[in-house]
Amino acid sequence: MIDFAGKIALVTGGGVGIGRATAEAFAKAGATVVTIEKDADRAADVRAALGDGHLVVEGDVTVQADVDALARAIDDRFGGLDVLVNNVGDFLMIVKRFEDHTDEDIERLYATNMRQIFSVTRAMIPLIRKRGAGGSIISVSSIEGFRGIPFNSVYSAFKTGITGFTKSLALDLAPDGIRVNLIAPETTDTPQVAISQYIKPEYKDHLKQWIPLGRFGTPEDMAGGILFLASPLAAWMTGAALNVDGGALAAAGWYRTAEGKWTNVPVIPTDGLIF
Repeated sequence: MIDFAGKIALVTGGGVGIGRATAEAFAKAGATVVTIEKDADRAADVRAALGDGHLVVEGDVTVQADVDALARAIDDRFGGLDVLVNNVGDFLMIVKRFEDHTDEDIERLYATNMRQIFSVTRAMIPLIRKRGAGGSIISVSSIEGFRGIPFNSVYSAFKTGITGFTKSLALDLAPDGIRVNLIAPETTDTPQVAISQYIKPEYKDHLKQWIPLGRFGTPEDMAGGILFLASPLAAWMTGAALNVDGGALAAAGWYRTAEGKWTNVPVIPTDGLIF
């Protein structure tokens, strides 16, 4: 039932990481894939990987003109859209106490993690309606939208906001047969957050103690959750959050070190993410 033949799927930020894995997974499952990527080299690379028949647009989803141009390109070429994956999001390496956030910090985090989801979703809903019932919108949130995270209060607020947006939009679009859900990943090993590089080789075995399933997530893990939510297997799911986190939210959180810092890998407090 993970068959998207004849379907048009848009994945934002498809050049690398979760977006890239998701774009390739949809293509493998038979979908025609559209992706927008702001980095020219990454756009060229994913274009070559997907091959003919798919559409790769170089653009930035935080720029309204680029979003509008993307919507026109999809409408002109395909006449509609079946699946939207709001993949773009980033903490932008802004790690500081809330009172130290500047207006520019807050605006950048808002533009990257919330405003662009509003812009892209609003632009794509009419295209999804054109294809009739059965459409699906999936946003990539974070485990940090469901637990606290030190020195990332603004980022966390926007990730939490995606949950409220998802639940409420699901009610708006339910009469149209359009489902709206999200996935909430734990730290995923990607070029954006190359978590494995922070762990010394001699400490790799400690992963079994940090995460119940014993490893960090991969982009392919996240792509699997996204394809499930977009598929008929999830036909009666809307307004839901799917935690793709190896059991981390169920089992663990952040811990104080002896030095008074915060870590998410308590066995070896000098490694991992430390704030």
